[in-house]
Amino acid sequence: MLAVALYGVSMIYSFFLWRRGFREDNRINYCLLLIGFVFHTVAMVKRGFSLERCPVNNLYEATMFVMWTIVATYLLIGLWSRLRYLGAFASPILFVVGVFALMPALDAEKVFSGGLGSLHAALILLAYGAFGLGCVAGMMYVTQEHDLKFHKLRAVFSRMPSMERLEKVMGRLLMGGFILLTLGLSLSPILLKQKFDVYFTNDPKLIWSIFVWVIYLTLILLHSRFSQTGRRFAWGAIGSFGFVLLTFWGVNLLSPAHN
Repeated sequence: MLAVALYGVSMIYSFFLWRRGFREDNRINYCLLLIGFVFHTVAMVKRGFSLERCPVNNLYEATMFVMWTIVATYLLIGLWSRLRYLGAFASPILFVVGVFALMPALDAEKVFSGGLGSLHAALILLAYGAFGLGCVAGMMYVTQEHDLKFHKLRAVFSRMPSMERLEKVMGRLLMGGFILLTLGLSLSPILLKQKFDVYFTNDPKLIWSIFVWVIYLTLILLHSRFSQTGRRFAWGAIGSFGFVLLTFWGVNLLSPAHN
């Protein structure tokens, strides 16, 4: 709760950065997210030790793990000062998702599925975290493009990174997330064999995960092979993660294999 509260304070501060055209130093926002990350990490570690398992086993834990991944990756990228403004775009997402995650109904206890199951879940949730930050980079790209078209003076004085740099960051984050998602999904047949004695099932979550994998594969191929760059690539990153964010919870609840 303290972590989510700090993400909320960061979100409020981000509004002032937006209004001032990102002309001010972003160290305050970086420090707010860093302190929130410390509380977030302590909470996850304490929960893991208290339950004697990796805390990735229900919707609450999955949501908090994805948020933790987004903040951790941002803090590393934010060591380069011009990319710290990713936090101004990430904090509203972190706060809204964090408030949603704190709903008591999401924290339903599940049976621990073992080390392989935890690795499977962790890899996939890390992938979603990378996709989330790729979405944030896409939002920054679209904002920069809009300012160049309609607020040229604000774009000149803005301290945000160039659009070319943002596009590279987007591409690397999506590629990293895709690799993690591929590794996580590659463990699915083994887990299904252990639990249901089959290598594949038409479980809604599995079908949805494959669909998400195809979406990001298509996005990466369009970018790398067919020169689908710039604005369309940015909107693709935003729309793809928006789809994941809006459908993950419902599909997870419909999945017999995950409940």
